[in-house]
Amino acid sequence: MRKRKNIITVAIDSPAAAGAGTLAKNIARHYKLLYLDTGKLYRLIGKLTIDKNKLDYKNIRDKINKLNIIELNKKELLADKIAIAASIISRDIKVRKIVKYFQMKCAYNPPKIFSGSVLDGRDITSVIMKDSMFKFYVTANLKVRARRRFNEFKKLKKRVSYKEVLKSLRKRDKLDKNRKHSPLKKTKDSILINTSKLSKKASFLKIKRIMDNKLKN
Repeated sequence: MRKRKNIITVAIDSPAAAGAGTLAKNIARHYKLLYLDTGKLYRLIGKLTIDKNKLDYKNIRDKINKLNIIELNKKELLADKIAIAASIISRDIKVRKIVKYFQMKCAYNPPKIFSGSVLDGRDITSVIMKDSMFKFYVTANLKVRARRRFNEFKKLKKRVSYKEVLKSLRKRDKLDKNRKHSPLKKTKDSILINTSKLSKKASFLKIKRIMDNKLKN
């Protein structure tokens, strides 16, 4: 695969609802980068699997090969059952191989209108973008993350209790961190960003300072 030279590459890993998505979007907007929420790829595959009631690799491959990133913004992908399905499906090595090329193409060969790329997920720093210019591990306290996700659901008028959200996130953390292939983990060269006590703006400014210092040098 061809790689564009002299581009900004940002890799972010995080557990669910730690604020990585918002951070990545702000980074993309500020530095004019292509943004890919890789978790949404697995959510999309989770929905395909639920709709067909089976894991159809050919159907998944065809869908990913023709995928327009805009499709990943559909609100239906935010459903809790799809999130759980995504965590389970993401353990499948065949599925991971199918989406890997798409992710790496977005990371290293984004359209020329972008100055580079920023990807967030569970294995971006450890597998997809090992040589990324910037690597961050974004996290937050489990209860803080559950409250954030609960508030997101309230805005979407979804009927779910805080306890259910907490239980779901705890289950997802366990699945993501203990899967055999590409588990969620902090790499040694990733910078830890704990957003538990930080606002969205403060979190972004913290990362911006780190990036600006390196880019200036």
